[in-house]
Amino acid sequence: MVLAGCASKPVMQDGIRVNDPYETQNRRVHAFNKALDSRVIGPAADLASGRNQSESGPGIMDGVINVGANLSLPGKVANSLLQGRPEPAIRNFFRFAVNTTLGIGGLMDPAGRDFGLPEQDTDFGETLAVWGVPEGAYLELPVLGPSTQRDAVGKVVDLAIDPLRRLLHPDAAWATFGLRAASKAGDRARFGDTVDSVLQDSADSYAQVRLIYLMHRRYELNEEGAEIDPYADTAADAVIDPYAP
Repeated sequence: MVLAGCASKPVMQDGIRVNDPYETQNRRVHAFNKALDSRVIGPAADLASGRNQSESGPGIMDGVINVGANLSLPGKVANSLLQGRPEPAIRNFFRFAVNTTLGIGGLMDPAGRDFGLPEQDTDFGETLAVWGVPEGAYLELPVLGPSTQRDAVGKVVDLAIDPLRRLLHPDAAWATFGLRAASKAGDRARFGDTVDSVLQDSADSYAQVRLIYLMHRRYELNEEGAEIDPYADTAADAVIDPYAP
């Protein structure tokens, strides 16, 4: 699939190379995702998180987001090791250990607050990039949203290599998966205004989401064709896998 995607002729969008030979199919999936977000995911995320928290303070979803992020750390440790990067693997390991114990299963973040151990984000898509696998064609996946052929493979492998799936009882593993999915729903609510602006107010939301994803992802992987601040509170932060565990 990656080789087939690389064989097509890319085009330029706002100075960014875009390889999208499956645009017709991708736009159909995008229309489905957009309707699903508008009618189900967005409202459910807002309801679960208590999006209007100006009076009530942080909602219970904040704790779910923290727990979901904590449960993702063992997989990040595995990926860092596969990339030959022991330092972020060690930091994520100790972050997981501290937050799971002192942080009551990850509800709180003493590792970042007291020990200077912020999360070192990575995934198997980045592992493939480190191994030299090309990006491939752009894809929009049902529910999961924007991706590439390389990152789509990475999402599947991330589920397969997650150490918690092998260590926990199947019921506990599914509960872990559910918490991570709920955490992403919380992220959707947190960036709700920006996501709504991109999906509902853009003249061509498909092209906008595609551009933001490719720019942000290439910046993360230090690949060519990306000039964007990944830490800014922009659409780039909001549309990258807002639903995927």
